[in-house]
Amino acid sequence: MTPNQVTAIRVLAAFAAVALFTFWHGALVADATAILLTIAAIALDGVDGYIARKRNLATPLGAQFDILGDRVVENLFFTFFAATGLISFWIPVLFFVRGTLTDFLRGLAARSGRSGFGRNSMIETWWGRSLVASRPSRAAYAALKCTCFCYLGLLLPLPQLPVTWFDANSRQWLSGAGQALVMATAAFCVVRAIPVIWDGRRYLASASATAAPAAVNVTR
Repeated sequence: MTPNQVTAIRVLAAFAAVALFTFWHGALVADATAILLTIAAIALDGVDGYIARKRNLATPLGAQFDILGDRVVENLFFTFFAATGLISFWIPVLFFVRGTLTDFLRGLAARSGRSGFGRNSMIETWWGRSLVASRPSRAAYAALKCTCFCYLGLLLPLPQLPVTWFDANSRQWLSGAGQALVMATAAFCVVRAIPVIWDGRRYLASASATAAPAAVNVTR
């Protein structure tokens, strides 16, 4: 199995999980399966990279496809939970804008031959590599997203449960914990974008400088 196939499988797992949450939430088997698929969609993010390194299959295209898989999975879950009313509409907007900006800068860097998370990465500062490319940072971010998605999925059937199971205070506490997880995930997402924006500014400046003479020639 190739790394790109693993990436495709985790995207499909995410869609299957959201489908189960959408149409069969409240059913124990469906919710349990959705949670397992959610965990698989996040955990497989590390598997594709491992296969690429182990089999020497790492390519710039594979690195970009891996990032695309990340974007699809996280935007899918956050958009779904916003549509259900569990989280604010602005959370998926934040992730979409952040992803679009960082991927735009990564695209400019790729034109200069800088891509992926290894030595050829666009992130050159030590603190940037620690926040974005280091295994502890990536593992922590993946674990935080996985916990957030699974917890929100478990909250979906909460309004349908008998009041005797959870009183108003308990429901408020459970919802508050979910919001705290979402805010922590969003904050970590923004922090990890800072090095990409900081190191990506040089590629933006280079692209602007290259485009300026071309514009002058067209005018002439």
